[in-house]
Amino acid sequence: MTSRSLLLRLGALLLAALTFSFTGNSAQRRDHLTELEVDQIKETQILDKRIEVFVKAVERRMRVITGSTTDTAKQQKKDSELYGDLPTGTRTELIGDIAKILDEAVTNIDDVSAHDEKNPLIPKALRILAKEVTRVVEQLRPLQSQAKDDAEIASFEYLIQNAEPILEAANRLPPPLTEKELKERKKAEKEKAKN
Repeated sequence: MTSRSLLLRLGALLLAALTFSFTGNSAQRRDHLTELEVDQIKETQILDKRIEVFVKAVERRMRVITGSTTDTAKQQKKDSELYGDLPTGTRTELIGDIAKILDEAVTNIDDVSAHDEKNPLIPKALRILAKEVTRVVEQLRPLQSQAKDDAEIASFEYLIQNAEPILEAANRLPPPLTEKELKERKKAEKEKAKN
């Protein structure tokens, strides 16, 4: 199974989970990204950089959930200017937001893959996303065992449903090229383009 087909299956699974998870009035539906985060995503057209914006959105929610950050005050101010105030909500809502952000990031990777399956930014973007997913799962695992109400348990399950296929797809990627291999590939592509 290719990474693309795995990611497409992930999209279908996530759509089913989203449909199942929405209860109550749709007017009460929560946006998983802030307006400024959406603006940053729209402005960032290069796939790996766009995935980094999604990762930043996840990091911001993790900062609220865990109450900790490694960012300096200067970095936090810059982030606030670019992305707005930190998101608010219950732990359940924020974990659900993270799951939806992962889903949207995968959709972006899938879209690029559908148009250009050999795009070299796809593996790079997938590795970036998988690294963040690994960090999030590790940090939230202790909180998951403490979850008491059904909604919070469901939000953790939804997050794990989204995380596992990302990690599986990333584990199937070949190792990244070394600097020497990249230079050789670029040289070969230039020579091929001349002919």
